[in-house]
Amino acid sequence: MHHHITRHRGEGSRPTTAVGPEVEAGRPDAGGSRFAFDAIGTGWQIDTDEPLSGSLRRRVLDRIRRFDATYSRFRPDSLVSRIAAAPAGGRFEFPEDSLALFDLYDRLATATGGAVDPLVGRELELLGYDASYSLTPAPQTVRAQEGARGRATWAADIVRDGRTLVIQRPVVIDVGAVGKGYLVDIVSAILRDAGITRFVIDASGDLRHAGDRAIRVGLEHPFDPQLVVGVAHLRGRALCASGVSARAWGDGLHHLLDARTGRPARRVAATWVVADSAALADGLATALFLTEARRLAQTFDFAHVRMYTSGHAEISRNFDGGLFT
Repeated sequence: MHHHITRHRGEGSRPTTAVGPEVEAGRPDAGGSRFAFDAIGTGWQIDTDEPLSGSLRRRVLDRIRRFDATYSRFRPDSLVSRIAAAPAGGRFEFPEDSLALFDLYDRLATATGGAVDPLVGRELELLGYDASYSLTPAPQTVRAQEGARGRATWAADIVRDGRTLVIQRPVVIDVGAVGKGYLVDIVSAILRDAGITRFVIDASGDLRHAGDRAIRVGLEHPFDPQLVVGVAHLRGRALCASGVSARAWGDGLHHLLDARTGRPARRVAATWVVADSAALADGLATALFLTEARRLAQTFDFAHVRMYTSGHAEISRNFDGGLFT
């Protein structure tokens, strides 16, 4: 179904949480206590009925730090950075959590015909989204040299044996399409292991809800965080959003690239996806910038809203919520 969006300020009847490229969150129905912190370069909030113990908070933060130490391309000491600096490639062993992460990337790469690819990291660097956040595209001569070498792809340049990646040349792995959502799932599992059954984890656009009572989630306008374009009802699932304005710079440059071309997506402004896991919702929120929903639905179970740069939007029939039209 397609709609033209009428922008609502939503004051007075504002949903409990507003989710867009960046989150503006209120206290959800499920929680009486909030643990707020910054991690992996963004703000997090965990809402629960009772305050988290000091030891549980430390466990959450330590687990996020371990994830960052492996997968961050913005840390020179991370495993991903060591791989990028290895002149002749090599064999690199990842932690146990890489199995499900890389399995999902295998499926996303296949379902999108290679448009979603974790080796897009070098293309992001060339456009200026590099470890120093220069936001300055590389000179055309450098980009031409890279192009002559051929674009590295997950399917052609990586041999994966379980947790071990065998790489023939330096590659820049970027798990940004899935990583934050996957980390939300990891934190969710930590809370469940501690016996917590009602919570909302909100990592700046990636939500995971647990509990019997649904929460109302506002869909934030991608170009004006004060506006809400629709609402979702979320219960026991994940909702992830992605938008071109969240990390945009230069002339039409942003972080949502088509890995086949190395260029930013053009037609879509924002996406929202509901799925059973935040990793899947996160990955599909990116994939919907590059691939038609019906093609993704052949492989994955999800509901979605997609807003185009024209101002029109589509909402899947199975999306529990609606758009303001």
